[in-house]
Amino acid sequence: MINNQEFTKRLKKVIDYYGESASSFAEKIGVQRSSISHILSGRNKPSLEFVLKVLSTFPEVELYWLMNGKGNFPSVENNKPKIEKKPIEENQDLFSKSENENAPREISVEKIISSNSKKEIERIIIFYKDGSFSNFEN
Repeated sequence: MINNQEFTKRLKKVIDYYGESASSFAEKIGVQRSSISHILSGRNKPSLEFVLKVLSTFPEVELYWLMNGKGNFPSVENNKPKIEKKPIEENQDLFSKSENENAPREISVEKIISSNSKKEIERIIIFYKDGSFSNFEN
């Protein structure tokens, strides 16, 4: 059984962490503003649907922490430093060796060819979510 007062404190912490007001938080998770108000005032207990909406909208919130106060917030897993991705330029030569062999995001095509027996890459096509694509030919 969850402690309603403690749950409310944790929910307030989540709302504050994201810099939201109660009404903007309600809008983001897809519930009525009155639902948040009633939970924060202690009038109502959170439903399973409410908790699942919070978890799906804010992945840094851990279920066990939100319900019982045990664990971390924001979650350690989602708080790892992110590797910056450099966008690929339209006419970038993807078939030559990179200048820095230790670069984490670049792969030398020669290494791929040698590890895949004698197959050669003819072209690489990258499809983007917006429906566009880039075509790189050897």
